[in-house]
Amino acid sequence: MKQKKMVAMILAGGRGTRLYDLTKKVAKPAVHFGGKYRIIDFPLSNCANSNISTVGVLVQYESVLLNSYIARDHIWGLDVEGGGVYCLPPREKDVTGLGLYQGTADAITQNLDFLDQEDAEYVLVLSGDHIYKMNYEKMLQHHIETNADATIAVLQVPMKEASRFGIMNTDENDKIIEFEEKPKEPKSDLASMGIYIFTYKTLRKYLKDDEKDPNSNHDFGKDIIPTYLKDGLNLQAYRFKGYWKDVGTIDSLWEANMDLISDNNTLDLSDPSWKIYTGDNNAIPQIIGPNAKINTAYITQGCVVDGEITKSVLFTGSKVEEGAKVTDTVVMNGARIGEGAVLNRCVVMDDVRVPARMKLGSKTSKNILLVTKALVSKKAEGKDHE
Repeated sequence: MKQKKMVAMILAGGRGTRLYDLTKKVAKPAVHFGGKYRIIDFPLSNCANSNISTVGVLVQYESVLLNSYIARDHIWGLDVEGGGVYCLPPREKDVTGLGLYQGTADAITQNLDFLDQEDAEYVLVLSGDHIYKMNYEKMLQHHIETNADATIAVLQVPMKEASRFGIMNTDENDKIIEFEEKPKEPKSDLASMGIYIFTYKTLRKYLKDDEKDPNSNHDFGKDIIPTYLKDGLNLQAYRFKGYWKDVGTIDSLWEANMDLISDNNTLDLSDPSWKIYTGDNNAIPQIIGPNAKINTAYITQGCVVDGEITKSVLFTGSKVEEGAKVTDTVVMNGARIGEGAVLNRCVVMDDVRVPARMKLGSKTSKNILLVTKALVSKKAEGKDHE
């Protein structure tokens, strides 16, 4: 079998607890985004557009829906001979049953046999919960040209926000000389995006050594990268200048959806040269009623709008009835906003029915309100006093 240039491994097993009810029964990468997409569509589409034909998706918590979704690898054009999308759960550790991935590095270590079988020269490690478009071929070219052992994608962030990220300190040639995890006084503004390219032969050795270390967290950021640096290996920073968003919280998920209708939007989901592929392709056309009022909105297929929409994003099959006012809000798949209801700064979960004339959220609220079926029921019964 001919050696493959690069195989991608997508880390998709986090609990996603900061998304609350959105990830109660669904893995974080399977959460809907941007009307008709799921978060996992972005790294998978990036792989397809970057000519990476083999992708392993490392799943763990609440993965049933995600497993069935990624099995449809034809969606991203990855159903090719010698390639495909592979679901990789944790392996059985002992007779007591299945183990768990103990960290990001351990997740890759448990699947070294998969990587050995694919015989790739390079391994691309990605997160399954980021929204962005990126050409990984260009990053690989940088990795090869600099003769790197590992290349880490970095994004410039405002210095006042740098302490929230893992920061890469580099020399004048962008060789990484120091890594600081959420430093109180950051020395640079180059934040790690959690996107790595490793030369596989070297990575395999370090993962096997890490596996034997009882004091290790088995994590790339906490263990593998610092060990690479300590041993003097060549780590390179790859500067990314496009749109990128970690959507691990309700507020950040809301912000990323709102970015789609921003005047400064740089995430063009209609760009035919770099398509984001998804399984949601069969919905009926949208219907805009005669009394509808729309002021800056992102409205997906299958929506029915008879009310007033301002700076909001409507996902597939959602409905806003006459007299309802929806402002600064994300309305997810199949949700219905009743006649005369008023919503401000909310994320409405899939299939939630907001009753007529109910008021939810506030224009002045600092945080985004997640609207669930339970919240609506409490509100309708007069038990919610927020």
